[in-house]
Amino acid sequence: MIDALDRRIIAALQLNGRAPWAGIARWAGTSESTAQRRFNALRERRLLHVVGAVELDRTGGGSSMLVRVQARPGKGLELAELLAECPEARFLALVTGTADLIVDFVARDNEELLRLLYTDLPGAHLIAGTEHVAVIRTFSSAALWDTGLLPEQAVAELRPAQPPPYERVDWDKAPQPLTELEREVVGELATDGRLPVTTIARNLGRSESSVARALDRMVARGCLHFRTLAEPALLGYEAEFMLWLSIDPGRLEAAGRQLAKHPGTKFLAAATGRFNLVGHMVLPRRTDLFRYTDEVIGALPGLNGSDVTLHLVTLKGAWTRMDQFDA
Repeated sequence: MIDALDRRIIAALQLNGRAPWAGIARWAGTSESTAQRRFNALRERRLLHVVGAVELDRTGGGSSMLVRVQARPGKGLELAELLAECPEARFLALVTGTADLIVDFVARDNEELLRLLYTDLPGAHLIAGTEHVAVIRTFSSAALWDTGLLPEQAVAELRPAQPPPYERVDWDKAPQPLTELEREVVGELATDGRLPVTTIARNLGRSESSVARALDRMVARGCLHFRTLAEPALLGYEAEFMLWLSIDPGRLEAAGRQLAKHPGTKFLAAATGRFNLVGHMVLPRRTDLFRYTDEVIGALPGLNGSDVTLHLVTLKGAWTRMDQFDA
């Protein structure tokens, strides 16, 4: 569906979804005009989109609850469509294995979570069972995943300098809420992460300088990232899966750090429940899962149990419908 140049452009955007076109073009090996034209073509084909997204633990924007859903027989697709329309659903995938769907719900507080999971859950009549795990610490973020398609020099140039989540020493500090202007800027970037500052300022009726300062502050604090949404298969990763691990409590930190460093780890977090380490992973081929299970999962300290749910299709990521990108 795409060629090597398209993949390099996507890889550069994955390093920094808001990187200047000059830098993207240089590492993609093409001209700025060609890079922009290819990007626009990928967007029009609904294969690629860039959005701005805040880090919940840094901003107090809510808490994440990962839900493993078992659908009634033959109702998985119908249920997925209903859940995808839920504004609190940040991520949604249809999977195979011990669950049929994986949903990441974000709620502001316990009252909203109670309403969402026990009162107003869309498609409740189509659900056979659920299991909830609350995210309590992030080891690796999807926005910071490196596709491995570009050299280390590209990472150093395109990606803002910041420690990986598992090396943060302030991960348990109180969040810093966004200001009114910062929330407005995030609202604009949630639709299009590459909107120019001039456009954002015009849409909000604000000055360009104030918008630029707000944007720079959020990026510098590490509370705003730019997600490049594209199917991993486009980049040569045919195996996409969620990994559910049970780790001895005293070894959770060590296991999280070890697994976060693996190049196939897109997202990894400590959680509550019988699965206390949960990840979103990719590998080049499904056959690689055998060696991964044996050598990567098997080598984790304190491992008591594991489960793998293979992705069939991702319907939603970063609150955005993956099949309904705005061109």
